[in-house]
Amino acid sequence: MRRCRGLIVYIITPTFPKRNVFRNFDRRENMIYGYVRPLYNDADCKEQLKKIHCSDITIFREAHGSPKKRIELEKMLMAIQSGDTVIVEKMFVLADTSRHLMELLKLCEKDGVTIRFINEGINSNELLSISLRDMVDIFIHFQSDIVKQSTTLGIVHAKEQGKSIGRPKKSDDNVKKAITMYHSGKYTLLDIKNETGISKSTLYRYLETTEEEK
Repeated sequence: MRRCRGLIVYIITPTFPKRNVFRNFDRRENMIYGYVRPLYNDADCKEQLKKIHCSDITIFREAHGSPKKRIELEKMLMAIQSGDTVIVEKMFVLADTSRHLMELLKLCEKDGVTIRFINEGINSNELLSISLRDMVDIFIHFQSDIVKQSTTLGIVHAKEQGKSIGRPKKSDDNVKKAITMYHSGKYTLLDIKNETGISKSTLYRYLETTEEEK
């Protein structure tokens, strides 16, 4: 209020609601996110995308299956908020180890976020209510996926470096020598192994093959 030559002038300063500069105004409440990554049996993520497909979902997709480069997972974890839902095909899509899985479950629980595991048929907030038998079965499949993914990535890495895959083949000369020594009846299986490097099981396998070819 100001006095101006006998007049009282009221100056009204408009007020505006405070704005949260950290808020993303494009974001809706209770968002649904999907997370996919290349797996040993789904390298292009098609099966995962098919299973988690639903309307109004935001997908985070990794470019590769390496456990050390989870760029999109980190982005998703930064985006999720209380009331959101994350959908994945199975537990192994989300985590590479049991410890990693537990860390993510705790993080999402703390943030008030629900994870829906399609193959397991459960949500993260239901894990404590399932039977011990079902829990064991779930983790058996989880561990199996870990082994298969690790094996597949190892093979791919070996091929990229030009390494041969699988057990090295025994030389034909050693195999022939081992068979000859065996049929002579003069040598024990230990003698044959020490001389040729051919183990008992391998020798018997070759013997069976030669018998079938006769």
